[in-house]
Amino acid sequence: MTYPPNPHNPDPRPSGHGQPQQYPGPVPQGPPGQYGMPPGGPPPPGYGQPPHPYPPGAPVPQRKSSGGVVAIVVAVAAVLLLAVAGAGIWAYTALAGGAAAAGGATVQIYEDLDATHVEVGETVDYGMYPPVGGPHYPMWQNCGVYDEPLQSEYVVHSMEHGAVWITYDPSLSAEESDHLASLYDPGAYIVVSPQDGLPAPVVASAWGAQISFEDPFDPALEIFLRDYVQGPATPEPGAACSGAHSGTESDPGAGAGADGGVTA
Repeated sequence: MTYPPNPHNPDPRPSGHGQPQQYPGPVPQGPPGQYGMPPGGPPPPGYGQPPHPYPPGAPVPQRKSSGGVVAIVVAVAAVLLLAVAGAGIWAYTALAGGAAAAGGATVQIYEDLDATHVEVGETVDYGMYPPVGGPHYPMWQNCGVYDEPLQSEYVVHSMEHGAVWITYDPSLSAEESDHLASLYDPGAYIVVSPQDGLPAPVVASAWGAQISFEDPFDPALEIFLRDYVQGPATPEPGAACSGAHSGTESDPGAGAGADGGVTA
């Protein structure tokens, strides 16, 4: 409801509108010492106050210190902090010389990598194998699982887009190679292929980073994928990893994308 303005009251609400106001009532009368001043003049010190819990001269008990509880809380927090830090150290511990440890394995870090394009058919000398970056073909390798070796110059372009290349020795058992293939999900920025001449049974390479394993089931491989798929050094994160080249080393022209290859 709307009320007309009251010239004597700038508040548009009527008097008493809203919550009821509380007003002090009369001071109740009672026996001396309860509310008023006792008869006969000012009260003596301590008049009307509850008796002191300890008689004059008696020792006052000391309050128990909470220092012990605080010390226990601090100790528990320190243990939890060390446990969390230990898990992080297990995953990746920075080492000298541009390397990091992943669950006992070592991640080699490389910087200042060239990312220029070269003509298709040109062989690039990467100075290491598998490569972790460098000059590459204008067309990238489609991410996915392959059962034949791939050309590095195509896959390096995929790595420039954030892919990790999982390479493994062709002599691995079917169970081991199937496990590596299972690490790829449709749409993932992962390339899996057998490759000859590897320095270890399994090598995972990202742009600027590489790790090797003797055991294909080493859990540190999945940690590496978590950290280096679209990793921090990726030059073109999120660029496509499909619709381009899906050929192999033995048949490089068999797998151009339906669009004839896309350049980036």
